[in-house]
Amino acid sequence: MHPMLNIAVRAARSAGRILLRYLEHTDGIAVTDKRRNDFVSEIDRSAEEAIIRELRSKYPDHAILAEESGERQGSDFQWVIDPLDGTTNYLHGFPQFSVSIALKYRNRLEQAVVYDPLREELFTASRGQGAQLNDRRLRVTDRPSLEGALIGTGFPFRNHSLLDTYLGMFKVVLQNTAGIRRPGSAALDIAYVAAGRLDGFWELGLAQWDIAAGALLVSEAGGMVSDLAGGDRYLKTGNVIAGNLKVHQAMVAKLRPFLSDSLRA
Repeated sequence: MHPMLNIAVRAARSAGRILLRYLEHTDGIAVTDKRRNDFVSEIDRSAEEAIIRELRSKYPDHAILAEESGERQGSDFQWVIDPLDGTTNYLHGFPQFSVSIALKYRNRLEQAVVYDPLREELFTASRGQGAQLNDRRLRVTDRPSLEGALIGTGFPFRNHSLLDTYLGMFKVVLQNTAGIRRPGSAALDIAYVAAGRLDGFWELGLAQWDIAAGALLVSEAGGMVSDLAGGDRYLKTGNVIAGNLKVHQAMVAKLRPFLSDSLRA
């Protein structure tokens, strides 16, 4: 395992232990609103602090972009951190949440960890070295089309102005596939594409820390990740499509009629 990936795994496990420690006591957790339908708890902050502490112990000069504490400048290396992807699930005791950590070097994704502490599932990837779930090599599905495909998604809960567009997309995807799933942790959903549990995934209005680690997992598992227009701006736009090559192409084609100028950008 690459040394930087190894420290990211240690950091993710440290955060995971905090999440599990308080999972049965969520009714006593202090929660505040960041914005509409978007919450942060003291557990998010504690988990993020644990991750940053672990990373800083080995790489004190690296830059950091974290969901709760924001951006800290540093070297050409930047850690992109979501300490609890699926906060709403976690606070309701719904068992689908994860820790997501990615490392970029000069804006190129190099290392990735998505950790599900409930299932003890550790998804990892290093650029050029493939993707793994625990000790098993990952590969996206070989499904040749949308027919029979299982697709993951997430509702645009932060920006309801996208809802009508999204519902149009939802209808088209539902009519052309075996089904759609919305578990509530985008990082884990994208990791499931890499693991072949989902054939594809799309969502609008995500943050960089929701996407970064999963994107490298999918690409290292032989899949494709793009923005809605099929380009490479998904980390900037927050609009993403992921899947094996044929499913990805089919989803880009099916969703293209719904793209406004802002969604194409």
